[in-house]
Amino acid sequence: MQASQLRSRGMSTRLYYQPMQEVDAYCMPQLQSLDHQLCYSGSSQGSNLFILNSREQYCTLESSSANGSYTVYNSPSTISFSPNGSPVSQQESQSYPPSRHSPDNNYGSPVSGSCITDTVHDYQNKLSELENAMFGPDSDIIDSTFLNGTTIKSPEMDSLRQIVEAISRGDLKYVLVVCAQAVSDNDLLKAQWLMDELRPMVSVSGEPIQRLGAYMLEGLVARLPSSGSSIYKALRCREPASAEMLSYMHILYEVCPYFKFGYMSANGAIAEAMKDENRVHIIDFQIGQGSQWVTLIQAFAARPGGPPHIRITGIDDSTSAYARGGGLNIVGKRLSRLAQIVKVPFEFHAAAMSGCEVQVEDLGVLPGEALAVNFAFVLHHMPDESVSTQNHRDRLLRLVKSLSPKVVTLVEQESNTNTAAFFPRFLETLNYYMAMFESIDVTLPRDLKERINVEQHCLARDVVNIIACEGTERVERHELLGKWRSRFRMAGFTPYPLSSLVNSTIKTLLESYCDKYRLEERDGALYLGWMNRDLVASCAWK
Repeated sequence: MQASQLRSRGMSTRLYYQPMQEVDAYCMPQLQSLDHQLCYSGSSQGSNLFILNSREQYCTLESSSANGSYTVYNSPSTISFSPNGSPVSQQESQSYPPSRHSPDNNYGSPVSGSCITDTVHDYQNKLSELENAMFGPDSDIIDSTFLNGTTIKSPEMDSLRQIVEAISRGDLKYVLVVCAQAVSDNDLLKAQWLMDELRPMVSVSGEPIQRLGAYMLEGLVARLPSSGSSIYKALRCREPASAEMLSYMHILYEVCPYFKFGYMSANGAIAEAMKDENRVHIIDFQIGQGSQWVTLIQAFAARPGGPPHIRITGIDDSTSAYARGGGLNIVGKRLSRLAQIVKVPFEFHAAAMSGCEVQVEDLGVLPGEALAVNFAFVLHHMPDESVSTQNHRDRLLRLVKSLSPKVVTLVEQESNTNTAAFFPRFLETLNYYMAMFESIDVTLPRDLKERINVEQHCLARDVVNIIACEGTERVERHELLGKWRSRFRMAGFTPYPLSSLVNSTIKTLLESYCDKYRLEERDGALYLGWMNRDLVASCAWK
């Protein structure tokens, strides 16, 4: 349907985007990265990796005292390892001199005694120490590496020398990758050395790579003893209050267009499919704050001939209840009040459970209703055949198809971390979240406390989960749209065409953001990206 035809039916662009102030409390974003159980505590409730103490220090931040010393608090980055690789807890904080390697470092890790210096003499001494540690004191390589100023090459020494040079010039990305490779190879000695070198190189208030590197380092440290949860249990953590969490989510929702893009594109497909229906039933498999449905209710209120009767079934687990500050009844009351104001007949049905637990009888499907099902940033949390014999990811798609919906919307991060082995998964995570941290960097100042909170509580936990955890503990399992297409087709779905009005409206939205964001339509799907990296994909099925 052309844009002019859709507008003539009263479905204005308010369907897709409303400024936050117009919808007030209803429009808190549902960020799926927060609405799931994490493996951090190893318990059913989960816990948070990052803390904010009474001195307003963040995560593993250090603060300098009057005498210039640094206090290091218990954190993954200050956990040491015994020879067998098991973590050794540090019960008391320790003081270290400030880092000359990174003068504005505030990540919270002591400067290693093996930091690289700038002189050739120190460089050679350092290299000899590393050779001694990695090859043994009797290695011939040690005695023959420097002979009358000539370097004798070997693959092992070439690799080692490249690493030392990368550390010397501050090539954080290279050192992170080499450290991840050492962890993947179970080379504990090399991994421990590289972690020591990485700590003064990262900072939660530095450049994007330094900030992301801080959280990726936490993931590597947690993974080293082969069980992320074993370290998480030892951490002194606290979740932010629900009001604080909503504030962080709101900031991310406003400064980056990724979630608005997902909700706008999904709402456009639903509005198009339901333009002639009198009774509409929407099933949202991760309703969060319910903010996605504010503009859709308002748009239906303006439909010529009157709005349809709308019923929303909101599915959500207990972790989302914390972020909301209560159960699904909060969402139901907010949306009901809005529907009453705009005079839309409305019902809300709560299904307080994980998507993995959903059965047909939980959805309350009634005859005579046109059904729409929304999967926005949620299916990647469902375990598939690589995790569980039940394969809830495909089971849910078959279940939904059996209900004969008019439209099913899919919004997912465009990343490949589900079945990938650890090392390629690490590289994919580094590439994906680097783009996201860069996009935040153009909007929020690096020293802004709110930005630190947003990244820690809305993004960093996902990063650590992807890196540190395996099996059922790893809940962040993204797939590329090509794989989602295969799953939908196997379940019996066919593509639902995109709306031209959705595309133009999203393009208008992006004009208020940095020009490095890009929107592209390919093979019946919309992709939102940062520079040359696709980050979010959206499509619809029937």
